[in-house]
Amino acid sequence: MDNHFKFTNSVVGVPLFFVLFLWFVYWMEIRFGFDFDKNGIFPRTFSGLQGVVFSPFIHSDLQHLYNNSMPLLVLLAALQFFYAKQSYAVIGYGILFSGILTWLIGRSSYHIGASGLVYVLVSFIFVKGILTRYYRLVALSLAVIMLYGGILWYAFPKVDDTISWEGHFAGLIAGVVLSLVYKTPEYKKPIKYDWERPDFNFAEDKFMQRFDEDGNFVNLVIEEEESSKEPGGIQVYFTSDSKVAYTIVSNNEEEPNVE
Repeated sequence: MDNHFKFTNSVVGVPLFFVLFLWFVYWMEIRFGFDFDKNGIFPRTFSGLQGVVFSPFIHSDLQHLYNNSMPLLVLLAALQFFYAKQSYAVIGYGILFSGILTWLIGRSSYHIGASGLVYVLVSFIFVKGILTRYYRLVALSLAVIMLYGGILWYAFPKVDDTISWEGHFAGLIAGVVLSLVYKTPEYKKPIKYDWERPDFNFAEDKFMQRFDEDGNFVNLVIEEEESSKEPGGIQVYFTSDSKVAYTIVSNNEEEPNVE
């Protein structure tokens, strides 16, 4: 596994805690008869600013809550695993930025629900993966857009008047901005072979000398080194007729073999 991606308890703990808290808030509203809707975002009013913080935790009904819970479990887990160092900042600033933008452009109505955060996560994971051009993150971006690409239609007006398209649109913008602001390390495949190392000298390596710049085999003879003739070892060299010869060195005698 890539050193940048490590499974920790937070990969499961953060999304599970966040979603359970949403359900706890909804249970309190039902159990004690609270009406948290008025704590949502009401655009361009001073009292409506409280919704920037509170609105992601308020939902109108069970269907609304369920529709946001499942994507949050998946997307928050992916964020914690692949972008652990940026995850808390993305969640926190994503809620604030999308909430403020909703407050600025939203219709004169209460805007509630965690769907704005869902859109933040979708746009952040998709755009950041494409920008890194690292194969695992690009694959994650494609998986996210395949799973949740359909919700992009609900970030534009006239699709459904009963939903806050402004909150969705604000989430998309916030996620894209955060993907540009927060830098990720340069991902490189681990070095497996000597010739992949930056300090490898092709001119001095005897094996690589047997190939030209196009990778074609060159029929040259490698001079035998006396220092390499250790008992129990195998000494390999090429003959001019393109055959490979090797010598098994023992304590008593050397047995040449030609293939």
